[in-house]
Amino acid sequence: MVDLNGQYEAIKERVNASFTTILETSAFINGPEVQSFQKELEEYLDVKHVITCANGTDALQIAMMGLGLQPGDEVITADFTFAATVEVIALLQLTPVLVDVLPDTFNIDPAAIERAITPKTKAIVPVHLFGQCANMDVISEIAEKHNLYVIEDNAQAIGATYTSKSGAKQKAGGIGHVAATSFFPSKNLGAYGDGGAIFTNDDALAHNLRGVVNHGMYERYHHDVVGVNSRLDSLQAAVLRAKLPLLDQYNAKRRDSARKYSAAFKNESAIVTPVTVNGCDGICDTCDCHVFHQYTLKIINGKRDELVKHLAEKGIPCGVYYPIPLHKQKAYVDDRYNDADFPVTNQLVKEVISLPMHTELDEEQISFITKTVIDFVNG
Repeated sequence: MVDLNGQYEAIKERVNASFTTILETSAFINGPEVQSFQKELEEYLDVKHVITCANGTDALQIAMMGLGLQPGDEVITADFTFAATVEVIALLQLTPVLVDVLPDTFNIDPAAIERAITPKTKAIVPVHLFGQCANMDVISEIAEKHNLYVIEDNAQAIGATYTSKSGAKQKAGGIGHVAATSFFPSKNLGAYGDGGAIFTNDDALAHNLRGVVNHGMYERYHHDVVGVNSRLDSLQAAVLRAKLPLLDQYNAKRRDSARKYSAAFKNESAIVTPVTVNGCDGICDTCDCHVFHQYTLKIINGKRDELVKHLAEKGIPCGVYYPIPLHKQKAYVDDRYNDADFPVTNQLVKEVISLPMHTELDEEQISFITKTVIDFVNG
């Protein structure tokens, strides 16, 4: 699904040199590499504050802690996403409220958000799934109307650009009150281990977050708030610093591969290819709204599971993201949920399949993959 070794070959000299310096200086925690990476990512995203942490799940939890959410507060998020998004809500004894997603972009349905709001609702967590933003214009309007926080789950869309209805452009993660991202190795901007970060333009919130990530300390051994121990180490920061200047190039390669995939599948009635949030025909040459963390098809002839097995037999990796809705996961089953309220998610889990997507894909690989898929669905 990814080729991290091929990507490493292009940056190995810088990474290796940085590793050597870190090892020789022993600046392993909150060293110069971490401080520099935070500043460089702030500039790239055009946000005032980037606070790094140990992983993307921690980033979500710390964002909610920094906002001061309290047990029993309701937090609305998507049913069709990875469990980390709802996991941290439950860990903090908040009340997760799952809602359905849209059938084309797979992102959270704003109308479903509106229907789910109660007097206990305090926040919305839109997940920018597979590499493009949720409808942040409408979500922001809903949040303002009901005085709610917006926490962007940006683990899959770093580098994507959201164009608002006014024409203004913002990087994913810089739109809501706060955002969280992951630097897991397979992400578009990935480390060589775990890592994460929180973004915000709110000075007071940033101050809170910096305390939370470091045991609640602003001064050593003075614990002003309840915190956690969650820090990005210098070795991971060095990798991310080497990759950040190449992120737009990486994302452009992903989009180019996505175009080739979609062109090959264009006339296949059993295959539904991804759409972009801007609604353009296919993936246009100027498209910057989707960074294709995943290239996800819908197989609508009922043969998705058989296709997964066929690709495995041909040595082609693939993924089903996600096979079970969160509202049906044992850990999150709740009498509040009516299965009929999740028609889109319940259908998507039967149809979606993600094909290999990374910066090192070449024409021969894409041709082999697409031909294998097409031959099977038409067989």
